[in-house]
Amino acid sequence: MLLFLLAFQSKYKSDVEMDIGLLEQSITKVDGNAEDTLAESLRLAQFAEEIGYSRIWVSEHHDSEAIAGSSPEVLLSAIGGATNTIRLGSGGIMLPHYSAFKVAENFAVLSNLYPGRIELGVGRAPGADFKTAIALAADGKPKFERFPELVLELIDALDNPEHSPRVSPPPILPLPIWILGSSPDSALLAAELGLPYGIALFINPQFDPHIIELYKKRFKPSSRCPKPRVMLSTQIFAADTEDKAAALSKAASLSFIRFVTRQGSPGTISVEQALKYRFSAEENAFVEQISAGRIVGTLDQVQARASELIKLYQADEMLAVCNAYDFKDRTRSFEIFANAMGVNRKGETLANNAAA
Repeated sequence: MLLFLLAFQSKYKSDVEMDIGLLEQSITKVDGNAEDTLAESLRLAQFAEEIGYSRIWVSEHHDSEAIAGSSPEVLLSAIGGATNTIRLGSGGIMLPHYSAFKVAENFAVLSNLYPGRIELGVGRAPGADFKTAIALAADGKPKFERFPELVLELIDALDNPEHSPRVSPPPILPLPIWILGSSPDSALLAAELGLPYGIALFINPQFDPHIIELYKKRFKPSSRCPKPRVMLSTQIFAADTEDKAAALSKAASLSFIRFVTRQGSPGTISVEQALKYRFSAEENAFVEQISAGRIVGTLDQVQARASELIKLYQADEMLAVCNAYDFKDRTRSFEIFANAMGVNRKGETLANNAAA
């Protein structure tokens, strides 16, 4: 048995090793509620920390029955209290809604609560419809066109001890700032400001890899980031069989179709429910588009696909997203991905499952 385990672990030793993180969107089940969803977010953070993920980020969405994660700062504070070492970040704060100074203070407080663990990802997208964007803006005027200025204001508030008014409490540095996006504009802004860039491939699966070449070519080194750094965020649906992985991906696609068309109950649906559903020709075409950037399959397939995407997008780090109905399916996906990337502290789990 020992020889079998050693052979198995040697066979699946990853050729791709890098920091990996997890993006939690706190999406509710069709038959669930926000309370249980947020409790699951905390459990997921603890699991990620236990098996070796370097970070967990949380997203910001508004005006949706299907998503409980509308306040990243509050959720990060709760996750920080439930974990010990994993880095905590926003994926991301939709900066045009808010005062850059207030965002700086929120994250300064977080950095003092959890020194050395806080990361601040910011984006331009509304995270909701325009009506909600108006409601979020203090003056009723979302400032999407001022996003570059707001990022500069945010950096100055956090980095400049002479900033007036002063950020209180003073942030514990370093407090990394990432520009998040899925378009050339966000990549070019990150390059101009000398900041790391996060690709939201799960939002825009057709993201042009040449944009990353442009980001690296235009990059201006800064005290915050001396060289270009790219983090790739994409969906992971991994399982012990191809059929199960494909079923998880189908369930996610059906959940998303219901979300955007507002047909059926919002939230994640079960694999069993998804397998009973037959996509129309139009839906199949849509699914093909939204799943283009996903990583789906067993351990070998996950490792091969991850390697392909890392090379294509010149990624230095990866952020995995998995919105499955069953918590065990989510953790198994993240566990297999960790093994594929060579960072799972519980590497014996795969061998034990294979031997069972």
